[in-house]
Amino acid sequence: MLSQLSAWFWQERLWFPEGLGWADLEDRDGRVYAKAHDLWVALPIALVFLIIRQIFERTVATPLASLLGVKETVRLKAPHNPTLESYYCNITKNPTQSSVASLCKQTGSSERHVQRWFRRRRNQDRPSLLKKFREASWRFTFYLLAFIAGLAALIDKPWLYDVKEMWEGFPVLTLLTSQYWYYMIELGFYGSLLFSVASDVKRKDFKEQIVHHVATILLISFSWCVNYIRAGTLIMLVHDSSDYFLESAKMFNYAGWRNACNYIFIVFAAVFIITRLVFFPFWIVYCTWVYPVTVYDPFFGYYFFNGLLMVLQCLHIFWAVLIIRIAVRFLTNNEKVDDERSDKDETDESEEEEEEDEEEEEAEAKNHTKKNGPLLNGHSVHNNNHNKTE
Repeated sequence: MLSQLSAWFWQERLWFPEGLGWADLEDRDGRVYAKAHDLWVALPIALVFLIIRQIFERTVATPLASLLGVKETVRLKAPHNPTLESYYCNITKNPTQSSVASLCKQTGSSERHVQRWFRRRRNQDRPSLLKKFREASWRFTFYLLAFIAGLAALIDKPWLYDVKEMWEGFPVLTLLTSQYWYYMIELGFYGSLLFSVASDVKRKDFKEQIVHHVATILLISFSWCVNYIRAGTLIMLVHDSSDYFLESAKMFNYAGWRNACNYIFIVFAAVFIITRLVFFPFWIVYCTWVYPVTVYDPFFGYYFFNGLLMVLQCLHIFWAVLIIRIAVRFLTNNEKVDDERSDKDETDESEEEEEEDEEEEEAEAKNHTKKNGPLLNGHSVHNNNHNKTE
């Protein structure tokens, strides 16, 4: 059964245009070609990235956060309440007004007390600024180094300047050492992101991020197997060209450097739109979608590869809308640049409410004192100092 499935999966008509096959990619005459089994190397590389990340965050990112002045907000912990904790964990983190009223009856607490408990409990689950900063600094470091390495590997390649050159001699394209390591490192890094997704900062576009990571891994793997490596290196270079700007803007945002964050974000927005909405669709996708059919008949691999590129392009448009919205708000109203995908601590409203709560508690305490007199350790203080009248 497995052998039949493997034979069907690797049949040449799915992966190659008519007249070409796996025999064309066998090593000979000193020429080396990409092999599917090479991709297994990315697994240990992904594990190494996870280890390096832990070391980097502790030894580099944490001291850097302290140097840049990353300050943690003091978060008040929600008091232990089994009823509210069970509702929070098993039903919802944001109860409706009717649910709050029901919980008030079950716990004997006021409505404001229950709402404040849920607010504090939600804040407890939100990642700290230090965690966000360390994650952003790790990604900034990788994306910057990856972009520099990719540019160094492609700077002297003809297909960087004329994308039609990526199909010259296809599929019999010799694998270069620089291409091998560029592919394996990128694939290993995205694999590590997929492994660490459960512990990383979760944002509102969490599902889109998962789709992006999976599509990227499939795209890198497929392009490697069918020797679309020249196209793959260009795609990776285009994606790495803007990401490090975003991560550096996040770092300055978490550190409270507003002006630096704002101006870097504007640079990021410009580079993102140019590379993802102009170069990518009209330069790379055009050459993978339109030009190949002038050389050979379309086949399954052709549709699959370009389908993955369309998935990425849809995500690019989704993120571009968010980016433009933030940029316009900053340029027109001079508002602070904030990541709309991130949850924010519920502090502004809560501080006012907590002040009101404290005033109410003080008033209740005064009323209680007036009724029962002064208290000492919970018991009334008796006046035993009687004046003697002579």
